Amino acid sequence: MGEVITIAEKKTFIKWFIEKYDLQNREAEWLLQYIASSDQMLERVHFIDNFRNLPKTILISTKCVQMTPFKFYKNKRVTSDVEKAFLDIHNNRSEEIYIGLFFKDRTTSPEYASVLEQNPLDDAKETIDALVSLQAEMVLDFAIKSYRVGNLKEQIDAALDRGDKNAFVELSNKLREESELGT
Repeated sequence: MGEVITIAEKKTFIKWFIEKYDLQNREAEWLLQYIASSDQMLERVHFIDNFRNLPKTILISTKCVQMTPFKFYKNKRVTSDVEKAFLDIHNNRSEEIYIGLFFKDRTTSPEYASVLEQNPLDDAKETIDALVSLQAEMVLDFAIKSYRVGNLKEQIDAALDRGDKNAFVELSNKLREESELGT
């Protein structure tokens, strides 16, 4: 996710999906084929998992899952009528279309993962990702510092065992500097 997904990749995915799965609503298959036939529409199509707060969303389920067969959301209005969705898509070609697919093994499907995008309105996920990244960086910094301090202490012990006063003083100064960096 985060990369630009090409029209060809979306077209290939839709073809694969239709060949591999039986949709609960046959008209939904026809709608996907219609979308796949237009590069202009495919430019505006985004496959997503989180469809909250999006202006125009299509949800489609296959026979292998127990979900609603078809839902079309536009500006907080909902319909299960594929024809209404088709007319809206056909008449509003410049609008973004977000598609959520529900099928067996969707969470482990590399084909689906290759076209999956993040909800652009999902700021909370971006914030969480940034916090997790920051926390991971802090843990890594702590581990590196702990390793350095431990290594310096071992070298100091070795210098003491050898009776090397110069090495002891030099390493003790390095340990002091390393300890001061974290405070």
